[in-house]
Amino acid sequence: MKAPKISEAVVRRLPIYLRYLSNLQQMQVRTVSSQQMGKTLDINPAQIRKDLSTFGDFGKKGIGYDVDYLIDKIRHILKIDQQINVALVGAGNLGQAISNYNAYLKDNMRIVAIFDADPAKHGNEIAGTVIQPIDEIEETIKTRQIRLAIITVPAGAAQLVADQLIDAGIEAILNFAPVSIKTSKNVKIDHADVTSSLQSLAYYLN
Repeated sequence: MKAPKISEAVVRRLPIYLRYLSNLQQMQVRTVSSQQMGKTLDINPAQIRKDLSTFGDFGKKGIGYDVDYLIDKIRHILKIDQQINVALVGAGNLGQAISNYNAYLKDNMRIVAIFDADPAKHGNEIAGTVIQPIDEIEETIKTRQIRLAIITVPAGAAQLVADQLIDAGIEAILNFAPVSIKTSKNVKIDHADVTSSLQSLAYYLN
């Protein structure tokens, strides 16, 4: 059956629900209501019920949601019940930090290839993954079946790197470079702009 088309807002809330439910699972909590979820997450319980009902009837009236079952369902919806290979381009300080963090994740998303333009870095390892030259992107992505990429290169190189990744078959990109990247409509891109986020937060300072 074809997966239902959902809004980006719902997609962005699902990982929030998953993180909360995973915390409950660690505390051996078996069931949770939308009211409890809403109170903790500061999300309207009706919105939570609406989001989840998009994919099926997961709750039971008077009981709530089975935590283990709902975790499995959300993981399946987000496609992280299967291994997703990730490439990272840019082995600078940020790229190294992301790679090291990824090595400790329990999820099925794994950075399996790291690329950098600096020959001095080639052959070095970050969290057990060898840094490769940029010109090996296409072959590596195809042979390792990589579908998602992270860009942590300087702004001036970001678009060229994105074009190389897309030409090699990448379907989605998380961009940390401080510049907007243009992609085809078939490639999903998410911009992680730390500077803009900080500037927005500054507005709320007294």
